[in-house]
Amino acid sequence: MPPSRPRYFKAPAPPRAPAHLPPTSFDGMEAGLRSLSLVTVCEEAQCPNIGECWSGGTATVMLLGDTCTRGCQFCAVKTSVAPPPPDAFEPLRAAGEIVKWGVDYVVLTSVDRDDLPDGGAGHFRETVENIKSASGGRMLVECLVSDFAGNLTSVDHLAKAGMDVYAHNVETVPRLQKYVRDPKANYEQSMRTLARAKRAGVYTKTSLMLGLGERDEEVEQVMRDLREIGVDVVTFGQYLRPTEKHLSVVEYVSEEKFDYFRELGERMGFRYVASGPMVRSSYKAGEYFLTNMIKKDRG
Repeated sequence: MPPSRPRYFKAPAPPRAPAHLPPTSFDGMEAGLRSLSLVTVCEEAQCPNIGECWSGGTATVMLLGDTCTRGCQFCAVKTSVAPPPPDAFEPLRAAGEIVKWGVDYVVLTSVDRDDLPDGGAGHFRETVENIKSASGGRMLVECLVSDFAGNLTSVDHLAKAGMDVYAHNVETVPRLQKYVRDPKANYEQSMRTLARAKRAGVYTKTSLMLGLGERDEEVEQVMRDLREIGVDVVTFGQYLRPTEKHLSVVEYVSEEKFDYFRELGERMGFRYVASGPMVRSSYKAGEYFLTNMIKKDRG
């Protein structure tokens, strides 16, 4: 680990109200999620931006439970080869709560569920359809999903469900995949997933963590590979070690380097590039941009 974290790797604490004062918007979001037993990646993955997003009325809802069938070396989510079965009522319950938020854009994600025949694609599809129905088609839906163990039929089933943005993270450069991700995942499988989703006619998005020992030329090659298959949006953020049991940070990437990759991505033709130390896959500024971009594209 580097000796210290730079000062620009800071995020404000969630704004909670004292017991004798009215609840903050953060408190209200937390209470709504708790009342319906909804899980969020914001909490499970220990996202540093939880205060900003929940205060703004959005959260990234994690479907299919809180236990993953994979054990990636960077992730704080708990794992098991046999997690509890999915809640059959979750797609309806989650859609009902999400529509109450009154937002234009929502992100759904999940743990990997290699124990399910379709990897959970049907569960996602049902949730998307319920959100679209309950919001009258108004709400835009992004699904940040696994590679479904390479099952392209599952990719097709979800991508054609009426969702708007299909997101799947390649996470890191090819050389580091075997050290960072679970053996069930790999770079080629992720690229096939994104290419297949793009052919279904949806916007596609991916994310890379920096600070794991990647070289600039490796990141640049990944960006070229992504453009070749038509990926629309890419985000770059700093990897932060969730616990001492997880991968060490190799370096804290400079703000100037994040700016470099953002400018390079824009020159390459990505529709949107978010690049900064605290940027994560579900990034609020990115949601605002995508909302406006999609609405403009659709007239």
